Amino acid sequence: MSDIQEQIQRERESARAVCSTEGDTSGECAAAWDTVEELSAEASHRKQKVPQKSSLEQYCDDNPDALECRVYED
Repeated sequence: MSDIQEQIQRERESARAVCSTEGDTSGECAAAWDTVEELSAEASHRKQKVPQKSSLEQYCDDNPDALECRVYED
């Protein structure tokens, strides 16, 4: 995940540089910020894909011998 964050940071710096040389209303500036936005959206989507454990699952991971975490087979 840190790779995409590093890439976002590099693209932000690039977008700032492009906008300072080409102007804030230039097409190049808009395209550079579009790239940053797309990468940020991808990072957000990746975060959402990670399934979150319930509080019971987290508890059982930390305390596998607890009564609440026993699994009975029929």
